[in-house]
Amino acid sequence: MLRAFHGIFRRLIKLGVPTASAVRGRCLGGGMELACFCNRVFAAPGALLGQPEIQLGVLAPIASLILPARVGQARADELLLGGRTVPAEEARELGLVDELGPDPRAAAEAWAGRELAPKSASSLRFAVRAARWQLNQTLLAGITALEALYLGELMSTHDANEGLASFLEKRRPEWKHA
Repeated sequence: MLRAFHGIFRRLIKLGVPTASAVRGRCLGGGMELACFCNRVFAAPGALLGQPEIQLGVLAPIASLILPARVGQARADELLLGGRTVPAEEARELGLVDELGPDPRAAAEAWAGRELAPKSASSLRFAVRAARWQLNQTLLAGITALEALYLGELMSTHDANEGLASFLEKRRPEWKHA
């Protein structure tokens, strides 16, 4: 599943088109990784965003690569190492969300109509590739390295397997710290 999910990001990088996400309700884990990868993130007030993977004894590979670029290393560390979920209003202050509004989809569509539609689609694809060149290089190299870390090392630990099992079984994990 991890490689298939990461394939979405590889495909988006290859497409090189402007992207926007509309967030309502809970946007956690892989959902937040996908939302934060987008060029613009629109969220409804009261939405919740977070990377809770560490609470399950695992890590968020894509977020580990994207969040430092989006919010800075210290804030990324806070979210990735603490696993805290933040309300949309705080996510806006942190830089996870670009715009708050009651209808994030309509706001995203309005942004695309106002900012993107009048421009050359061909030139926008080149602009996306150029503007995201550094991030995309980091992602493409990092995804492979972090998949190896996750699948080859992390998943060989008791705690990673215990965290995921306890989540699926809806019980409290019993960490061995190993």
